[in-house]
Amino acid sequence: MIVDGPDQLWVADLTYVAVAVGFVHVAVIMDGNRRWARAHGLPEAQGHAAGVEAIRPIVRRAAAVGVKALTIYAFSRENWRRSGDEVETLIGLLEGAIRDETPELIEQGVQVRLAGRLGELPAHTRASIEQAISATAAGSRMVLNVAFNYSSRSEIVDAVRSYVDDGNALAALDEDSLAAYLYTAGLPDPDLLIRTGGEQRVSNFLLWQAAYAELYFCECFWPDFGPDELDVAIDEFGRRSRRFGR
Repeated sequence: MIVDGPDQLWVADLTYVAVAVGFVHVAVIMDGNRRWARAHGLPEAQGHAAGVEAIRPIVRRAAAVGVKALTIYAFSRENWRRSGDEVETLIGLLEGAIRDETPELIEQGVQVRLAGRLGELPAHTRASIEQAISATAAGSRMVLNVAFNYSSRSEIVDAVRSYVDDGNALAALDEDSLAAYLYTAGLPDPDLLIRTGGEQRVSNFLLWQAAYAELYFCECFWPDFGPDELDVAIDEFGRRSRRFGR
């Protein structure tokens, strides 16, 4: 809930930006958890835990300012290359967050969706995600699209395979028909793609969908990226001119 006062006015301004420029979909690469932990002299697992905790206020703020879809890069297929202990910790934290936050997401009218290869995840993780998807299906305020076990290249391959498996001819494949088979089918393309942690690359994230997204890179590590930082990114977005090749 947004309280009366300067914060309320700031959120109102950002909501105006959202409406005025057609601001609909924000995507976030949540980078820097491990570096944040090392900078604070903490185990890397605590950095991941802090990163998961940082998601909640961003979801609240995004919904408050009128964002209709928020896609967060939670776990990539490349992350399986990390140590077994780290992978187990990260998946456990994300699964627990999805499970624990479901009641609040329902209350906020936030619908959970998954982008990724669900079938490759452990059975208990799949069950938690499927339960959250089912429980929040009626949410109409905002879509929280969780990129979990996600790879954009794998997504495109999966889309083409599904298109062919449905009996469609490759000769008839065009941009619209392929988009209908992506994990993000039914969602608008992202308007703004944010990456924290100081790196300036997209790391196999929404390569198709982000073709015309505005890119915003910031130095702060993800656990330090709070609602104020999201406000700054949205304000910066509102200052840009989007021409889409025209």
